[in-house]
Amino acid sequence: MSAVRPYREVLRRKSRQIHVGSVPVGGDAPITVQSMTNTLTTDVAATIAQIRRLEVAGADIVRVSVPDPESSAALKEIVPEVTVPIVADIHFHYKRAIEAAEAGAACLRINPGNIGSRDRVREVVKAARDHNCAIRIGVNGGSLERELLERYGEPCPEAMVESALNHAKYLEDEDFFEFKISVKASDVFLSVAAYQALAEACDYPLHIGITEAGGLRSGTVKSSIGLGMLLWSGIGDTVRVSLSAEPEEEIRVGFEMLKTLGLRHRGVNVISCPSCARQQFDVIETVKVLEQRLAHISTPLTVSVIGCVVNGPGEATMTDIGFTGGGKGTHQVYIGGLPNHRLKDESIVDHLVGLVEEKAAAIEAEKASSEAEAAE
Repeated sequence: MSAVRPYREVLRRKSRQIHVGSVPVGGDAPITVQSMTNTLTTDVAATIAQIRRLEVAGADIVRVSVPDPESSAALKEIVPEVTVPIVADIHFHYKRAIEAAEAGAACLRINPGNIGSRDRVREVVKAARDHNCAIRIGVNGGSLERELLERYGEPCPEAMVESALNHAKYLEDEDFFEFKISVKASDVFLSVAAYQALAEACDYPLHIGITEAGGLRSGTVKSSIGLGMLLWSGIGDTVRVSLSAEPEEEIRVGFEMLKTLGLRHRGVNVISCPSCARQQFDVIETVKVLEQRLAHISTPLTVSVIGCVVNGPGEATMTDIGFTGGGKGTHQVYIGGLPNHRLKDESIVDHLVGLVEEKAAAIEAEKASSEAEAAE
């Protein structure tokens, strides 16, 4: 189960590594998952509360909008109260970037071409360098420079990559290399093509995403197709799934993508059948409740929940905990791929949650013991 099979191996693009606060991005670091707050940044209490919910969901990095001086001032109160690095989202005014760096932001999301003159870019870079702050060059298909649109006729991969590399040159000329790049578009084809071309053109870490993807269901599908193609081909060092949904959903979907491709493991991966007339218990409702009850588990585990014996035993051999429906309301539980005990209908979810929590606690205790021994 743990062996690497050639057909399952994803060879990641080799990129240089930067740091967003204490979080490494690029190189051999794990692919990070991030989201963005949707509270008013000036509402400090609400913003801190939302960031903390994102931390619980597993966010590695959180972005906060900084459109005005009041928002950059609020960062001074927000940053000390949270544990994840904060990215300040800056669009036009270079002073907001400087203020955000001074307020403790770990990264500035900017479009250097919108910041203004070279002198202003130089001031932003100096603030970033002085305050150990990274930068993300954020190119968007919907806001390309007029000159590029006139030359290319429309947003296209070539225009987006040229924009990104032009902006990168601004920072390179200031001898600043602590930056990552994104080339997002709402069109999946455009985004994927732009990222593929950019990945070949430079070795900077890439922040990947399909921007303005849509609601929870449609946005998840669109993002999974686009980001799945990129991640499967080894492209992407940090990811944001843009959804018109609660920010925590972006984190959950992002981790599901990475888990599916074996790129990152966090929480319980529930493998379940779609249900059919052969099911010996209510698979759909059981899985729905089970996933809700297991959302607090961060330890990587796999659980199979299969309605009948056609595929149940086979799936169970490849999971940490398996559950297969059986006749007369009596079902089979597997531990470590082997039959362990039987279970009646009425306690399925409670029983499986207990087994998962017990297994997770054992794994974490063993991990802590190993780390303690290594530290001695």
